[in-house]
Amino acid sequence: MVSKILSVMSGQISTRNYGDHHIPERLQDLPTKSNPEFFEMVEYYFHKALVAAEDKLISEMRDKIPLEGKKKKFKGITMLMQPCRTILELNFPLRRDSGDYEIIRGYRAQHSTHRLPAKGGMRFSQFVNRVEVMALAALMTFKCSSVDVPFGGAKAGIVIDPKCYSVHELERVTRRFALELAKKGYLSPALDVPAPDMGTGEREMTWLADTYEKTVGHGDINAHACCTGKPINQGGIHGRTAATGRGVFNGTTLFLENEKYMNEIGLSPGWAGKTFIVQGFGNVGYHGARYFCRAGAKLVGVLGRDVGIYSKDGIDPIKLDEYKFSNGTIKGFPGTEETGGDLMFRECDIFMPAATELVITKENAAKLQCKMIVEAANGPTTPAADAILIERKILTIPDLYINAGGVTVSFFEWLKNLNHVSYGRLTFKYEKDTNFCLLDSVQKSIEKRFCKEGVGSVPITPTNEFEARIAGASERDIVHSGLAYTMERAGKALIKTAEDLNLCLDLRTAAYVNSISKIFATYSEAGLVF
Repeated sequence: MVSKILSVMSGQISTRNYGDHHIPERLQDLPTKSNPEFFEMVEYYFHKALVAAEDKLISEMRDKIPLEGKKKKFKGITMLMQPCRTILELNFPLRRDSGDYEIIRGYRAQHSTHRLPAKGGMRFSQFVNRVEVMALAALMTFKCSSVDVPFGGAKAGIVIDPKCYSVHELERVTRRFALELAKKGYLSPALDVPAPDMGTGEREMTWLADTYEKTVGHGDINAHACCTGKPINQGGIHGRTAATGRGVFNGTTLFLENEKYMNEIGLSPGWAGKTFIVQGFGNVGYHGARYFCRAGAKLVGVLGRDVGIYSKDGIDPIKLDEYKFSNGTIKGFPGTEETGGDLMFRECDIFMPAATELVITKENAAKLQCKMIVEAANGPTTPAADAILIERKILTIPDLYINAGGVTVSFFEWLKNLNHVSYGRLTFKYEKDTNFCLLDSVQKSIEKRFCKEGVGSVPITPTNEFEARIAGASERDIVHSGLAYTMERAGKALIKTAEDLNLCLDLRTAAYVNSISKIFATYSEAGLVF
C-alpha cells in the first residue's frame, strides 16, 4: 500500500491523498509550528495516521453496505475517536498547616471509554492545565491500544508543586480529590482507575485507595482495584515501580537487535558500547538508565531539572540515584562536569527524553547528534521536529509504544486485585515438585540405559540458571515475563505496519495506525456507535 502522509520539505507541506480523509485545515500548519498546543499535536498525529490507514480500515469492514456507506461510517467512527469524551474540572479549598486557605484546582479527563475502565496517571505539577490533561488522556487511549491493554484512556492532574506542601497537606489534597472524583464517577475499579505520574507515587495511591474504600466503595469487595501503583502490602504488584523503565529497555532492545533498522541509521546491532544521554532523572529515567547500563551501554550524560552533568567515562545510575536522594539534586556528582541545557545536543548513540512534553522542537531538532531517540516521556517531539528527525534518519521510537510498560504492569496489578490472589501462589509448590520429578525421571532413565544393575548412580546436577528457576516463577518473574512478551509482540507489530505502509523510519505513524485500527474495530464490530 502506498504511504499517504504529510511530509515537510523546506518548510512546505506536501499532501498526498489517495482516499477521502485528510488533515483538518486547522491542523495543517502544525508541521511548521515551533510550539504547537499539546492536544492539537496529538490530534495531528491521529489524523496523519488515518490518512495512511483509511483504505485498509474501510476494506476490512464487515458491513454488507455500499462503499459510500462504509466511508460515511468510517468518518463517523473516527470523529468519535478524536475528542475527549469528558473532562472534569474541580476547585476545592485547602487549609494549610499555617492556617491559611487556598483553592486547589484539579482535572480528570476521560478521552475514550470504548473499553472500561478508563486508565491514566495522576500528576501533581504547577504546570498542569486542561489542554495537557486532555492530550495525555488521548495518548493513554492510543498507548493502551498499542500494547493490547483493554483500557480506555484518562489522565488526572492537580495544579500544585508538591515540593511546596507538607506531607499532611498533600494527604488532605489527595484524599479530597479522590472523594470528589469518586462522587462523580471518576474513580472506580470498573469505571476509572488512576495510577502514579509526575509528582505522585505509591504513597498517594495508598491515600486514594483508602479514601475510596472508606467512602463510596465501602461495600465493594474490589475497592482496592480503584487505582494501581500501590505498595505491595496494599495490593500492589512486584515490578510496578520499574515497569515503565523496564518496558523502555525491552522495546529499545527489540530495535537495537534489528539489523535492518541499525543499518539504516548507521549503528551496529546490540547494546555493547552504546552511549546514551537521559533528560529527566525521575522514576522512568533512572530505571531506564539502570537497565541500559546493565545491558552494556554507557550513560554519559544526565539532564536534570536544574543542571546537567556529563562524563565521557560513564555515570553509574545507581550511585547517581543515591546521591540525588541524599542531596536533593544531581548537581556536584563526583567525576562529572556541569553543563546547561545544551547537554541534549552532545554526541551519543541514544537520547532518552524522560521528563516532560514538547522538548524536541523545530528549533533544536537539527542540533541533536544522536542516532536514536527513545521517547520515555509523553509527547516530547513536535510534528515539525518529527519531520526533521525522519529526514535526518534519526530513529525515533514513539511514546505510545515505548513507554507503555507502566500501563501494562498496571493492568497486571488491576487483574491481581480483582482476582484477590498474587501471581504464582496457586502454582508455586506444584511447579517446584514437578521440576524435581523431572530431574528424578531423567536420572532414572539414564541409569536404566547406561548403568548395570546395582552399580552406582548418575546424579543429575542442575545448572545455576535452572537451580534459580526450579522453585517456580515468583510474581516478579511472571510480571517481567509478561511485560517482555507484551513489548516484543507490540514492537514486532509496529515494525510490520511500518513495512506494510512503506513508512521507513516513521514509526510514530505506524504506532498510531496500529492503535487506531484496534479501536476502530471495537467501535465498528461491536456496534458501539450506531
